[in-house]
Amino acid sequence: MSLKASVFIAVSLDGFIARKGGELDWLDAANAGVSAGEDCGYKVFFESVDVLIMGRKSYEKILSFNNWPYGKKPVIVLSSKSIIIPQHLLKTVSYSSESPTELWKRLAHEGAKRLYIDGGITIQRFITEGLINDFTITVIPVIIGSGIPLFGYLKNDVPLKHLETKSYDFGFVQSSYEVLKQT
Repeated sequence: MSLKASVFIAVSLDGFIARKGGELDWLDAANAGVSAGEDCGYKVFFESVDVLIMGRKSYEKILSFNNWPYGKKPVIVLSSKSIIIPQHLLKTVSYSSESPTELWKRLAHEGAKRLYIDGGITIQRFITEGLINDFTITVIPVIIGSGIPLFGYLKNDVPLKHLETKSYDFGFVQSSYEVLKQT
């Protein structure tokens, strides 16, 4: 099996993953209405990945949370500058200034099977380099008007195959897509 790169993310109805400053208050408010124990498939997805790759801004936002949510899962932060890694995360967090393709090739060579790609710019970079294999996008029923978009400018269309759509009683709608490789 070759290496796969996956996106699992929530967006507002108008396509934003966070407010302009990275705030997630709209997502926190929506999650308050979610049934206890429901994670919309996140735990199963997270257990299926070998390495989480995120951008520096996402990493800094997550560091501001009370708890590190990724346990001992390896996390690579893509950044052109070195980052500060707290002592308690030194065994699981590293950073890389490699291009997405270089990083993908290195991790494939090291035996990784599935990557979790997170953070707006990082996701966009992996899409541009043709490295994303599948998307799971959960649409949250709120319009926030502006913010950090999930998708940005692309030179070429990215054809997708719809795999599944789930609707949750609390209003979330989750769709999964496979990226079709162009020949």
